[in-house]
Amino acid sequence: MEAGQVEVVVPKGVRKMKLNEKALANALAVFMGIVYLFCALAVVLFPGIFRAVTESWFHGIDIGLIWTGATRPNFLLGLVTAVVLSWIGGWLFAWIYNRFAK
Repeated sequence: MEAGQVEVVVPKGVRKMKLNEKALANALAVFMGIVYLFCALAVVLFPGIFRAVTESWFHGIDIGLIWTGATRPNFLLGLVTAVVLSWIGGWLFAWIYNRFAK
């Protein structure tokens, strides 16, 4: 062993943690769907608060120029793409993690 390295002793029978790619992908996709629905509902129920929060996230951008205060007709497209991309991201995250955990 070289100087500065630490030897980790793993007891016999203990395996390194692996993530189930499909389970993580499913969990993230469902979570994103819930968050997306919550945000769309927040726009309808609390447009002023939601606009203020949105403007605070986009530093210095005046959302008022494009703000309608209502959900867009492409709500379903946004929901589907957010869920699908979250699933892909969750699967890729678990896959990459598992490669590093070898």
